[in-house]
Amino acid sequence: MKVAVFAGDGIGLEVTREAVRVLQALDLPGLTLMEGDVGGVAYKKHGHPLPEATLETARAADAILFGAVGDFDCDNLERHLRPEQAILGLRKAMGFFANLRPATVFKGLEDLTSLRPEVARQIDLLIVRELNGDVYFGEKGIRTLPDGRRQGWDIMSYAEDEVARIAHVAFKAAQGRRGKLCSVDKANVLETFQLWRDVMIEVSREYPDVELSHMYVDNAAMQLVKNPGQFDVIVTGNMFGDILSDQASMCVGSIGLLASASLAEGTCGLYEPIHGSAPDIAGKGLANPMATILSAAMMLRHSFGREAEAARIEAAVAKALADGIKGGDLGGSHGTAEIGDAVLARL
Repeated sequence: MKVAVFAGDGIGLEVTREAVRVLQALDLPGLTLMEGDVGGVAYKKHGHPLPEATLETARAADAILFGAVGDFDCDNLERHLRPEQAILGLRKAMGFFANLRPATVFKGLEDLTSLRPEVARQIDLLIVRELNGDVYFGEKGIRTLPDGRRQGWDIMSYAEDEVARIAHVAFKAAQGRRGKLCSVDKANVLETFQLWRDVMIEVSREYPDVELSHMYVDNAAMQLVKNPGQFDVIVTGNMFGDILSDQASMCVGSIGLLASASLAEGTCGLYEPIHGSAPDIAGKGLANPMATILSAAMMLRHSFGREAEAARIEAAVAKALADGIKGGDLGGSHGTAEIGDAVLARL
């Protein structure tokens, strides 16, 4: 069980430290932790946000536990040298194409969400986001038009095999849940997503036990607020998934509670909280590490098949929350290490 720990920038170091403490407390046989630099930290030390040594560590690992990247000092660098390129580079180099982001309201936190409690408590969904295509990875640039105006341009595209690959992940996830899959697209405007919808329908024939529906992304954003209980599994493209998963985080109370898994064709995966590096609170011990701890649970489940241990971690987090252990993101006053201690005590 070789785990690469890439803490990254800002609060990444603090939250991954607590997740590592939880993993070590389980006393898992064969667990080996390997560290590497990513993001702004890596750029300042090695001149690149994803050094070759870090990439080699990732390739040697069975799973990656990732913190966060982002550094205000690096905002003016050329785009390929900015901290965020570390996570994009890992996704591309390691073939991580499927991002799983569960969103569930923890009991007792209904009043902390942006929704009415009776609406919020219905939320139990999984967003499956394609990671390697779409406008994020298309050709892009800034050009000057004949009349002298500057114009930014980005190309959005998906090949049918890329859509089919993420479709299979989503359908299998739905089979393990309540058997409902909603494909979110913009087929009424974008040819890219007309193909997306066509391929989803084609793949659905292999999964007769899963109910497939379709929804335009603008309506999906509205329905996540109006009636989130209707969703079981949502599958969508890279950009729409980026936006909807962050929206879902606020529907359940805080971005500090949402874990994620990025999976490749094999068992290797990258596991990270969906929040950023929050440089403004870095080093102050204020960050909520629960999303990273829950990401470690997802790692045990998806990369190592350790369902019992994953469930133990999730139960410990839920118990800590039920007992009133809350960070500042949830209106509480518990610090990073204090939250880690509380989860360990309940483990």
